[in-house]
Amino acid sequence: MDLLTILNHCHRHRGFVYQHARFGPGKKTIEVDVRPRRGTAAVCSGCHKPAPGYDHLPERRFEFIPLWGILVFFLYRMRRVDCRGCGVLVEEVSWGDGKHQLTRAYMLFLARWARKLSWKEAAESFQTSWDKVRDAVNYVVTWGLANRKLESIRAIGVDEIQYAKGHKYLTLVYQIDQGLTRLLWVGKERTIESFKGFFTVIGDQLASQIEFVCSDMWKPYLDVIREKCSQALHILDRFHIVAKMNKALDQVRAAESRRMAQDGHPPLLSKSRWCVLKRSENLTSKHSSSGDTTRRVGPECSWTSGANKPCVAASNRSRRSPALCALTALYCSTISRPGSGSPAAWSRASTTKPKLP
Repeated sequence: MDLLTILNHCHRHRGFVYQHARFGPGKKTIEVDVRPRRGTAAVCSGCHKPAPGYDHLPERRFEFIPLWGILVFFLYRMRRVDCRGCGVLVEEVSWGDGKHQLTRAYMLFLARWARKLSWKEAAESFQTSWDKVRDAVNYVVTWGLANRKLESIRAIGVDEIQYAKGHKYLTLVYQIDQGLTRLLWVGKERTIESFKGFFTVIGDQLASQIEFVCSDMWKPYLDVIREKCSQALHILDRFHIVAKMNKALDQVRAAESRRMAQDGHPPLLSKSRWCVLKRSENLTSKHSSSGDTTRRVGPECSWTSGANKPCVAASNRSRRSPALCALTALYCSTISRPGSGSPAAWSRASTTKPKLP
């Protein structure tokens, strides 16, 4: 089986024939001559219709997918056609697009690898240049944007990614419907004006059909979502919810520690920050030894830590200062049960007063 047989089997082009295959100078490349099939008219690149020939251009090289680490080039003399509607134009060929030096198959090949490797690594792996990888990605993305269909979007996710040193970010919007996950839009910076550009692209009709929005707690995102997708259920990521609760819990612990010191109680809560905030499996021996015992927190509540997770128990006199107990109970329930850290749970917990004996 020779190379021409493989090409005809895997990459056949209607109206064209692979004529010869040979090594290039130094046997570092493979050159494949391509000619038009006899009796086949050239196709106008303007109107995509057959047209009579006009003349031939000098031989042109199209880079194809490397075989066994050897660069492969198609050699072809492009024809010019005399189209009645478009005038004299260069013919259209099925393996190339416009003035691109790469074949369509090779651009798709490089773009797929560019999703797994950096553009520099992809270029080095296939003995090409960074610019060619960039052109391949640009070609595939342009084709995808021109041919994508935005018929129905039920769920979207928005986040930012840092693309350079310093505070330089891109805003990314994904469609995360069940069975369909794809990138919808990329915008520079993470500002209100930038995120509003996404809703300008999809229009008000599609925006009104969105049922779920997932995002972090970056304020410009929250403001735009509140304005453009007020009908959607807004789901905040668990990481930022727990981070906010950690901060609130630590503030209350510090305030209780100061109040206890002012009231003359022993400083039982001082230097106990990580006993409260860390998971039990992440506690050190020092933290575990101090957390395995029940400690009296003034006249209000008692702290206990079992084998699995910390918990808090309110005493009969916790009516005086329930904040620490309530926040700790909410924190423990959130980190121990998946799904309990949802926005709805947080909203209920933040607006409901704790039940005290």
